[in-house]
Amino acid sequence: MQAQGVFSNNKAISWRVRVALGLLFVLALFTVWITNSLLTDRFTQTTRNRAELRLALYSGNLLSELRQNAIVPQLLARDPTLIGALNSSDYSQSTQRLISFVEEIGAASLMLLDKDGRTVAATDRNRLGSSHSNALYFVDAMRAAGTIFAVIPRESGGYTFTYSRRVQSGGDVLGVIMVEVDLQKFERAWAGISDAVLVTDSTGAIILATEPRWRGRTESEALARQTPQSAIERAIQATADWTALPPDAYIQGEGVMRLETRIPFRGWRMASFTTYTSVRERVNGVLALEIMGFAILLAVAFYFLSRRTAFRMALFQRESAELRALNARLQREIAERERVQETLAVAEQTLEQSSKLAALGEMSAAVSHELNQPLAAMKTYLAGARLLLTRNRKDEALSSFGRIDDLIERMGAITRQLKSYARKGADALSPVDMGNALASSLSMMEPQLRQRQVQITRILPDEPVRVMGDRMRIEQVMVNLLRNAIDATRSERNPQVDIILSAGQTATLTVRDNGPGIEDLDALFEPFYTTKQPGDGVGLGLAISSGIVNDLGGRLTARNGQGGGAVFEMQLPILSSVEGESNNSHAAE
Repeated sequence: MQAQGVFSNNKAISWRVRVALGLLFVLALFTVWITNSLLTDRFTQTTRNRAELRLALYSGNLLSELRQNAIVPQLLARDPTLIGALNSSDYSQSTQRLISFVEEIGAASLMLLDKDGRTVAATDRNRLGSSHSNALYFVDAMRAAGTIFAVIPRESGGYTFTYSRRVQSGGDVLGVIMVEVDLQKFERAWAGISDAVLVTDSTGAIILATEPRWRGRTESEALARQTPQSAIERAIQATADWTALPPDAYIQGEGVMRLETRIPFRGWRMASFTTYTSVRERVNGVLALEIMGFAILLAVAFYFLSRRTAFRMALFQRESAELRALNARLQREIAERERVQETLAVAEQTLEQSSKLAALGEMSAAVSHELNQPLAAMKTYLAGARLLLTRNRKDEALSSFGRIDDLIERMGAITRQLKSYARKGADALSPVDMGNALASSLSMMEPQLRQRQVQITRILPDEPVRVMGDRMRIEQVMVNLLRNAIDATRSERNPQVDIILSAGQTATLTVRDNGPGIEDLDALFEPFYTTKQPGDGVGLGLAISSGIVNDLGGRLTARNGQGGGAVFEMQLPILSSVEGESNNSHAAE
């Protein structure tokens, strides 16, 4: 009897729990449905109000821009400078005057046409000389006494909006002033919102739209061709069915909110299409909280109904299995990490050895490249000195030996520079006369120039051009540039190298040859890039020269000349006379 009482009691409790769970489920559904209906109505109205406010703002801005530009032709038509230019046919200052106006006015462009329709002045210099005698804005302006507004279709798509007015002096018509209104900036601004916006003229044709494919079509044709903006494309049909209010329009089966306003200008109208995406996002956020709350209540109810012992046993078994799996995974990860660390140590040792070998190879190549020029010059001077001694011309031979001594000093300086590459800034900078440095570089290149018979043209300023730097390194860059120019003209019948030294904001040395030019400008200053035959160069001269110029605060650039050949420019910060005197006084101290 007691067992039967317990059984019946448990059965009654189970029935009551089921009823309670059922009522909770029904309450959840009713609450979600009521909340969805009320919030959808409220948020939809809020979205509509915001869309109406945006539409009023957009139409006001558009009308303000049109009215602002409408007065411009009337003012410019009375400008005495433009009238004088049309009378005298002297338009040298007309374009500059229009350019000075266009920034203040905010128009897209300005054009001045003579009475034949030819562009004599324009803010866009590419339009100068073009004929507009058949253009609508020119023909109507020549006939009418007031300002003419015209909408001109463009070949590339879209429309051009212009105001034009004839310019006259006394009773004579001299020409037409045309102002192009920049309405495309509103399209660019509208494209940054989720709404789709279009503007139609009095015939119903779309002249401005956030979707370029709509221009020139009617609204019905445009909506059938392309949906407005990506926000509508992202709208989900299922969420549209939740809305309590019927949509104003459908775009390819998607419900949208359509608003329209009239622009008090030539019968223009503006329409916007707003999706219900923002409404659904806000409503779904509230519904998600409600559903989460009811889900928590159901979870708590089911938790207390489950048997506590069985739950704990299952929990312990699951945790034990997870711990065993976690332990095995940790052991595997530890072993894998140890193997990775060993591999990383080996890779680091290999990389360190490779870096040492690469640095050694680059240094060897740099030494070979930089010492090759003085050695070649020394060989030439020794041969000349030997010949002079045989002819008993000792003074000239001693002069050659003096030059050889200078080259030996230069080789020592080059090796000191290569040692200093590892620690920059060891040597102090001093004022350097670029003209003297160029003369010294040409003196070093004299044997090659005499052997090749290259025509050298030098253009130097009257005043000395001085920079703050290391003369030896600057001469090293000049020698590299001269040698490359001489090598580039090897295949030319009349080799020529032009050297131009100029002083402006910077001291600029230009070396130009009449060779075949440069094939790959992007890789020109990379180490070991060369177009010479094997044994003639290792491709480090320009890389080293670029590094030297950069260290001195300058820039080394290269390009192909218009008439052929390569043009190299070395630009260094120029040293003013005040700075030079200050540096000299510091050096004296």
